[in-house]
Amino acid sequence: MLFSYKAKSKEGEIVEGVLFGSDRFSVAHDLRSNGSTPLLIREKSDSFLDKMSGLTNIFSRVSVNEQIIFTKNLSGMLKAGLSLYRALSVLKKQTKNKTLSNILVSLSDEINSGGALSSGLLKFPNIFSKLFISMIKAGEESGNLTGALSDIGINLEKSHSLTKKIRSALIYPGVILSAMIVISVLMFAFVVPTLASTFKELGVVLPTSTRIIIFLGNFFSHNLILTFIIIISIGVSIFFLFRSKFMAEYIDYIIIRIPVIGNLAKELNTARTARTISSLLLAGVSITRAVEITEDIVQNVYYKKVLNDAKIAVEKGSPFSEVFKRNNNLYPIMMSEMIQVGEETGKLSDMLLEIALFYEAEIENKTKNLSTIIEPVLMIVIGSGVGFFAISMISPLYSIIGSIS
Repeated sequence: MLFSYKAKSKEGEIVEGVLFGSDRFSVAHDLRSNGSTPLLIREKSDSFLDKMSGLTNIFSRVSVNEQIIFTKNLSGMLKAGLSLYRALSVLKKQTKNKTLSNILVSLSDEINSGGALSSGLLKFPNIFSKLFISMIKAGEESGNLTGALSDIGINLEKSHSLTKKIRSALIYPGVILSAMIVISVLMFAFVVPTLASTFKELGVVLPTSTRIIIFLGNFFSHNLILTFIIIISIGVSIFFLFRSKFMAEYIDYIIIRIPVIGNLAKELNTARTARTISSLLLAGVSITRAVEITEDIVQNVYYKKVLNDAKIAVEKGSPFSEVFKRNNNLYPIMMSEMIQVGEETGKLSDMLLEIALFYEAEIENKTKNLSTIIEPVLMIVIGSGVGFFAISMISPLYSIIGSIS
């Protein structure tokens, strides 16, 4: 929850601000630990201005690129011998993102009051993932914060790179289909009514497909704005439907069974699972906690279930690889075999890293060829639509020519 506060600083100044906290007592504790004396603490109301402020924060989040730069720069400065507090102060001066700047101020205050970096990051769960915070905490406990920050940067970079490549490969068909829909609506609205009036004057008997096209053309021409509103509404509804929890299981089931896309989704989830668990194990996080964090990171509900089963199996003392063997329809056989070797040799994190590197390379190669695979499919879809339209509008013309001759 967010709490607004008024407090007296160590210097005797009256300061006001906003803090995250579970209740007023935790906020008061945070203020006292910074040397301030709380005067007034109250939960922030859901006023219109607060809602607008929240809306602004949505558009001023800390991007993945900014998090990567943050971790790499912080790691570099700590390697150079700067103190953590000094490094955070330097980063605050360099950043142009207001949200990140405020976070860095909060982190500096946390360090200055004797707190840990991980505890400061916990105040921003919407910005920093559980993986990010857990690796920082493990780095602090092992005395290797610099190495943990470097590993986080690499992990974020790899994950972001894979996601970006898949999105880039899917942008092309998305743009083509969107353009096709817009052009089709305009043709129906402006071309079809002209042909329809000609057919009506000549009294031609129209086939069913032509009548359907003419009906749509008349509707679009008289309700062009409404048509685009409906199309946009359908698009927005599909977007939110894909993000809804109650549809997640059905959508995830379909995605992993779509030709080409399904295999890509499986390899992406395999690479993400392997890299995340490997990174956490190398940072010193326990296997059960590593699997639990990975479960939060993967998006597909079926992969979440497998990881939950894996966590339960490890807690019971069963082999980690057994769960993956039972789910080779989701995770490839190579995953369970490599994990088994890792368990037997005591090099589980190394084996998982090898798996991650292998499937990341596979995804990179497949995304390069994805547009080549999608192009003929798009040509078939577009050709089918154009062919249906052409036959439906030309067949009545042949009837006219036949009656004249």
